[in-house]
Amino acid sequence: MTVQTKAPESQFAYVVLAARRARQLMAGAPPLIENPRTQKPTRIACEELEHGLLEYDLTEPASGDGDKDGGKRRR
Repeated sequence: MTVQTKAPESQFAYVVLAARRARQLMAGAPPLIENPRTQKPTRIACEELEHGLLEYDLTEPASGDGDKDGGKRRR
């Protein structure tokens, strides 16, 4: 397990991480940035990601040709 702090290269992973952090901020978590430029939780979360203040772990999907129900994909 590798904990990373720099912003992910995948746009999907970036959005998922920012959304999770924004939910934490809306629930009352304090911002990790001393003077955020805005009060919007989503912008603060993006700023924290850009500055490498969030730690996260991206796990690789399991390899295989099966779908989530264990069946084979049709080709």
